[in-house]
Amino acid sequence: MNMEIATVNGLPYEDFVNIFGNVVEKCPIITAAVWSRRPFVNMSSLEAAISEFIDALPESGKEGILRCHPDLAGRDLQSGTLTPESREEQAGAGMDGLDSTELLRMARLNEEYKVRFGFPFVICARMNDKATILQQLSERLRNERAMERARGIEEVKKICRLRLQGLVLIDAQNKL
Repeated sequence: MNMEIATVNGLPYEDFVNIFGNVVEKCPIITAAVWSRRPFVNMSSLEAAISEFIDALPESGKEGILRCHPDLAGRDLQSGTLTPESREEQAGAGMDGLDSTELLRMARLNEEYKVRFGFPFVICARMNDKATILQQLSERLRNERAMERARGIEEVKKICRLRLQGLVLIDAQNKL
């Protein structure tokens, strides 16, 4: 799509939320909240507004954002119920091509992670491949809850940035 920032700034509320509502997985309330912070100077300022909103949330709100993310290579991928963005990102990382051994390992690690932390493992799939994702999942299971919550939110922000880059021209200055 790649809109100019002036076009983004001119979007009515409903269109803005419909277009940007999944830059943070299944959290259209975030883009609904930042709509009122227009005009954005460029894509980076829109991204910063989203990040500031997330950072201002209490820890329970941040965990809520993490809980909106699907398991990597999980039942949503297998059943075809992922959001289009997640489906594309997981496929790009090879999550849709795991062999049976890798699938079992991923399922076991995902479950251990959710039991330990209370939210799913989040990693920017577009910046990783399946081997790195499996390695990170194993390694991050050793983290403390607060550290892992913060790490998950940083991964959410990476995902958001890449999704925004697919929608908005990068740092084209506002012509208002």
